Amino acid sequence: MTTRTPRARSHRSKKKRITLALAPVAALAVAVPLMNPAGAATPSEVTADCAADANELENCEFVDVQFKANSLGPNQRVSPVTQNCGSTTAATNTFSVSTSVTRTIQLEDGFTADAGTKLGNSFFEIGLKFNTSEINITRDDKTTGLAFSRSDTVQPDSIGFFMWSAKRTDVSGFLRATYKEAQDGRKVFFAPSEGGRTVHVFYPQILKNGTPDGRLWLRNVKCGTPEANGIQNSENSIRTEPGFGEAGGNVTDVEVPLANISLAEVPAP
Repeated sequence: MTTRTPRARSHRSKKKRITLALAPVAALAVAVPLMNPAGAATPSEVTADCAADANELENCEFVDVQFKANSLGPNQRVSPVTQNCGSTTAATNTFSVSTSVTRTIQLEDGFTADAGTKLGNSFFEIGLKFNTSEINITRDDKTTGLAFSRSDTVQPDSIGFFMWSAKRTDVSGFLRATYKEAQDGRKVFFAPSEGGRTVHVFYPQILKNGTPDGRLWLRNVKCGTPEANGIQNSENSIRTEPGFGEAGGNVTDVEVPLANISLAEVPAP
């Protein structure tokens, strides 16, 4: 029995050719190839192939199943921290605030897909369905920035900084991959499954004046508390922060309207 050299991809199983030597009673020796069907692509392999824009793919597209508008993204600290520790009076400080939003693609197992892959056009076209007169979204990979300076109050014996959570339209669904060569008798496979909802595309929502939509707030944190110590020790590095009104009794949040805040746009990297 001889075995063909298997292809490098793990979801292509070995194809075995078995030759049967017939007994002398059969005058002619006959070779009968018996082929095992190729192994089907698993959902994780479909995800990996789509994320990598694999050569084996003829196409890969996103199929939407459900959506949720006005979904808030991660809570981000978007200004340097101003300290007013030890003071018994409030202080006025000028904060420099900056952040940006862009379309984000989250695949089943944590992959993020490059906009230049076969999936890119699918994400752009799907976005058209959710770009309405009420909600304007960014369908492509353009980055829209929010940048401004604002004078505001840091409370006595507190640190202060600005927080941001972007509004976005969360569209969830699944991937449909079409391979150039059939596997297990078919070319089309899905991840996580047909009708699944674990692939997410987050489309940023943009206000009519071109400013990213979202929630912006000034956060004051009492000095000497675990909350303040954690922020000061992080040295302005990115870290997970509680949402608006969710940080506890040592923290005061005041929402700031987005009206008349300057806009800065930068091209996607």
